[in-house]
Parts: sequence; structure tokens; C-alpha cells
Amino acid sequence: MTAFTPLPIASGALRELREADDSGRPVRPFTAGADDAPVDCVGSPLRCCLRAAVAGDRVALVSYAPLRRWAAARGAEPGAYDESGPVFVHAGECGGPRGVAGYPFARPGALRTVRRYDAQGRIVGGRLLEIPEDATAGFDRALGEAFAEPEVVLVHVRAVEYGCFQFEVRRP
Repeated sequence: MTAFTPLPIASGALRELREADDSGRPVRPFTAGADDAPVDCVGSPLRCCLRAAVAGDRVALVSYAPLRRWAAARGAEPGAYDESGPVFVHAGECGGPRGVAGYPFARPGALRTVRRYDAQGRIVGGRLLEIPEDATAGFDRALGEAFAEPEVVLVHVRAVEYGCFQFEVRRP
């Protein structure tokens, strides 16, 4: 059991992203593991359901700005912090996370940034996390540190290797 709840991309955002991504590009779905797939994504994180892509999944690689909709719903102005990056999602409705235990994509030794945001969507700190063998304890500790700061309302976990958004956690 985790101390915090990792959240996937929200269903409303997914509906939009499956039409056009946050850079305005039309979505071009493909089959994971197919010979003609534009990128090898088998094993890659799917941010819609917080599991890894398997051969045969219909997926799309889209540009996603994780602060954009959150900030708009709150009247926040993240300014330059409204960054976007590549993420994989199922090309169609997948039902979201089911039976996800622990923190997703928590391979021991992988490097993650744990970015802290305030109510305006501005970065107010962060830290590097090398995922330990006990990934749950490592994430619980890093997220606990983040939310110990009273101004932190949202945390994004990103992969260091590609800068990709992994999941978000909101103040409990």
C-alpha cells in the first residue's frame, strides 16, 4: 500500500489528446510491437492506465502538458512552467488504472525527478530520486518530504532519461 495516490492523465484530457496533442498535432495511432510501428514502445509507460505497453496494444505517442488543464480549472497561471513532453497513451478508451499496486514504473535504479508545484502551478522545489529496492518506501519518503512544505499542492514525477511525465500526486 502506498502513502500517496499516483494519478494517471485524467479522462477528459485523454479524450482531447486522442484527437490532437498539446502541441496541436493530430494523433497517429499505431500497434505496439508491429513491424511498421514508428517507435518501439513495448514496455513503455502508458500514462492513461499506469501500466506498461504490451505487444498488440493500440497506442499513440502524444505531446502532453501536465499542468495546462489543472491550472486552467483553478484559474492558475503557470507561465513558463506549462511545459510539454512526449507520453504514450492507449489510442482508445482503456478504462484507466486497474489493479495497480504501488507506484507505477518504479524500476529500482531508475532516476526520477519529483517536482513540487504551488497553487499557481509554479515550481517551488524538487528533488532527484534514484528508485531504491523498496520503491514504495522511497516514493513515500520523497512525496512526504514534498507535501511537508505547506505551499506544495501538486507533485509531478518525471523520468530523468527523457524528461517524460510519469504520474502526478495531489496534496492528500
